[in-house]
Amino acid sequence: MFQTLFHSEDVPAQERFERWRELTTKAFMPTDETSECTDSFEASARTLELGTHSLGALTFRPLQIRRPPKLVRKSDPEIYHLVLPLHGCLTLDHVGRSTAVGAGGMVLFDSSQPYRAAVTASQGFAEFLHVQFPKALSPLAPGRLNRLVGERLSGREGIGAMFSDFLIRLGREADQYRPADTARLGGILLDVLTVLLARELDAEASAPAESRGRALMLSVPGFIERHLGDARLSPQTIAAAHQISVSYLYKLFHEEHLTVAAYIRERRLESCRRDLADPRLGSRPVHTIAARWGFTSNAHFSRAFRAAYGTSPTDYRHAAVDSRCVEGPSTTVQGQSTTC
Repeated sequence: MFQTLFHSEDVPAQERFERWRELTTKAFMPTDETSECTDSFEASARTLELGTHSLGALTFRPLQIRRPPKLVRKSDPEIYHLVLPLHGCLTLDHVGRSTAVGAGGMVLFDSSQPYRAAVTASQGFAEFLHVQFPKALSPLAPGRLNRLVGERLSGREGIGAMFSDFLIRLGREADQYRPADTARLGGILLDVLTVLLARELDAEASAPAESRGRALMLSVPGFIERHLGDARLSPQTIAAAHQISVSYLYKLFHEEHLTVAAYIRERRLESCRRDLADPRLGSRPVHTIAARWGFTSNAHFSRAFRAAYGTSPTDYRHAAVDSRCVEGPSTTVQGQSTTC
């Protein structure tokens, strides 16, 4: 679960900005920060510990940040810091590169190198997610990662989109995790991040095979969900979309004790089952629902549905309607409360 590090409402107004500066120095790395909103500074900071690295969620007023050489010499935690803006824009000068990053982008910081940054927000507050991890943990050589420091990375396509979605969901659902979950999720996060950075370096082969496999097992189910309605969806199309061999795709699913075909069939059947129980789709023919989710043969669909749920699609729909009538919410007819 997220731990709240700072909330401006808990601090007297005149002390807020200085307390914020102390927090960021202690929790992240020493910096010089200034803001035009010091008299009415508002911010919050939460962090989710993921073993040796962490996910932070920051909301704050616009400010300027400097980490000059003297602060690098004074204290270097030797970490990488990847920032994902959700709202607001980050303008960064780092290792001789200048870039602007807003929603849909990411950028990598190196605590061993000076930088200057400005955060702006059109609606008053910026909102960032950030991942902090020790350099020693990265399977990629620091010398190679230097090529990505200060560069804008895309969070809207491919592995970048998957990583962004994973971070956002990780933050959104943090309160549901048990302590044992966070270490596992931290491992997955680092695996996907490693593959993302390796791909940006055109050096995907340098990422550990385990990392690539776990990253793919996050990416492939999402691809399948987005293409369930395409009758052409197959192990061949999935493998081609991820630039891997069909045999490697089979291997990944085998390690999860699944087969590709069974997984696709299960997800299609579950989508059909959900639609059949949806009263808003009551007038839609069963065969239309089946076709919507990629079934091209009505007979095959009926057999598969019965095998999975023990009843025919039509009978399942009728039972769902009957269940709603018995258990559904009350309505009022001529001043009297009744059920359907």
